[in-house]
Amino acid sequence: MKNRVEELRKGRGLRQEEFARAIRVSRQTVSSIETGRYSPSLDLAFTISDFFGLPIEEIFIHERKDMP
Repeated sequence: MKNRVEELRKGRGLRQEEFARAIRVSRQTVSSIETGRYSPSLDLAFTISDFFGLPIEEIFIHERKDMP
């Protein structure tokens, strides 16, 4: 799943460590979300959404695969 977390975090002038502390996760979790290696739980996605004051769908971009 693509996302804009890194873009939004940097736009606020935050380091990964600072952002991680603010949303109560590890820096490694933030890194994994930003690189797309980890998709956050719905609860964490809402926490990130609340932090940036944006709807989830403006942060996380679901790419639909063609269905047969």
